[in-house]
Amino acid sequence: MSSGYDELLTATIQHLEGLKEHGVRHVHVAPETLAALSQPPPRRVAVPAPRSFQSSVSSVQLPVQTPVSPPVQAPQLETENLKLKTFTELHARALACVKCPHLASSRKNVVLGVGSLDAELMFVGEAPGADEDAQGEPFVGAAGQKLTQIITAMNLSREQVYIANILKCRPDTPGQASGNRKPTSAEMATCIPYLHEQIDLIRPKVIVALGATAVEGLLGKGGGIMKLRGHWQTYRGTPLMPTFHPAYLLRNQALGEKRKVWEDMLATMERLGLPISGKQRNYFLKG
Repeated sequence: MSSGYDELLTATIQHLEGLKEHGVRHVHVAPETLAALSQPPPRRVAVPAPRSFQSSVSSVQLPVQTPVSPPVQAPQLETENLKLKTFTELHARALACVKCPHLASSRKNVVLGVGSLDAELMFVGEAPGADEDAQGEPFVGAAGQKLTQIITAMNLSREQVYIANILKCRPDTPGQASGNRKPTSAEMATCIPYLHEQIDLIRPKVIVALGATAVEGLLGKGGGIMKLRGHWQTYRGTPLMPTFHPAYLLRNQALGEKRKVWEDMLATMERLGLPISGKQRNYFLKG
């Protein structure tokens, strides 16, 4: 086994251990990378010394070449390693962030994001709630369960997409025993550089903005989710689909409102080139 292979393997293991120490729970590895890793390292094949030039051609014995497995794609592994390293550094900076002292003093966890670092689809909400603050993961409460249902209906999983919020800390609620509040424009402006780094790192093909506050934080357009949802926008060069927040669907159980969100997801699937079945197209249609 080559020293270069050993060094790359050791660096990868050390980096994954660092991610674990920082609380990262899911790490996505591209299928082609897994396929390359499943192959044994390249073996060196001994080549016999050349015979005397005077040997007759008929007596020359060509060396039998043992099939050599394709080498591990080192450049690809190095790229994956760099992405993990960059994400680890981003996570560490977010954990130590005190740019909003009132949020830093009241939070239980910094909620950076969850999912695949190679995701083609990224969901962006506004801020963590009480459940997310307690668990350190976005969208794990009732609204998160609704989002998971939507993702599953798209024939995807939470591990295949990436889920984040504009604000990485739960907005403080002084004097309140429960409930949440909307992030302020100043809070979102202070925190959004972390989201920019996430987008630049993951490079999704499509972003879905969940709710009016997320749309306002991303596009600077407030109060227009009813008009904006279902209409493609662009954010930092990436197609963006505004849609209702899953919490809205929990408050409004009307079939027509569910259908609107699903139409937005169908448009997202089409933009991503995902297969859409007849059953999926007919979700929430009246008979």
